[in-house]
Amino acid sequence: MIFALIIACEVGFWVLLGVGLALRYLAKMPRLGAAVLLCEPLLELVLLVVTTIDLKNGAEPDWKHGLAALYIGYTVGYGKLTINWLDRHAAYRFAGGPKPAGLPYGKARAAYEWRLWLRTLLGGAVALALLQGAIWYVGDAGDVSSLQAWQFGALRAMGIHAIVALCYTIWPTKAPASAATDTATALSAPPSTSTTATGPDSDAVAGTGAQRPASLTKTES
Repeated sequence: MIFALIIACEVGFWVLLGVGLALRYLAKMPRLGAAVLLCEPLLELVLLVVTTIDLKNGAEPDWKHGLAALYIGYTVGYGKLTINWLDRHAAYRFAGGPKPAGLPYGKARAAYEWRLWLRTLLGGAVALALLQGAIWYVGDAGDVSSLQAWQFGALRAMGIHAIVALCYTIWPTKAPASAATDTATALSAPPSTSTTATGPDSDAVAGTGAQRPASLTKTES
């Protein structure tokens, strides 16, 4: 039952996300779309309540309960980030919004990875707390080895992500040569005539090559 509910929550997450974005940008109903997106946390609340009831009714803790704890932790840490990322891309594709920025390079990329790691730390902490609560609830009478194994898995995920962020700090990535060349060209290029012409007194009005009136030329001479 728990495993089926986890699958249902995962499917429901993406269904609600798709419906919410479609209402916001395709149906032009932003308030209703936002209301649908706000329903996302209810899925995790349902999963938490059902898992707790299942344990309270005497179910033996196993890998399914551990998976439920990690799923809830991941959603707490990365759920909002996922929704915002997809929302920006949907706005760009369907509503003429600005193009989402790509991943940064160098020190900015290292800082970005550490911010992601903080989210992993938050999600892992939530999962560890839920798993520990289940372990205390079961007590010495039951087998909690599967729950402890999931705790180790959460700690391992946090450690691996920290190593990844540390690698980006020690060996920062470099921007591609093409991107660096484009930036240097844009900075060194002289201002365009079409953008500097501001009125009819210019020799080329808005870059069209229109000459200034003869009367103005006589007056200046």
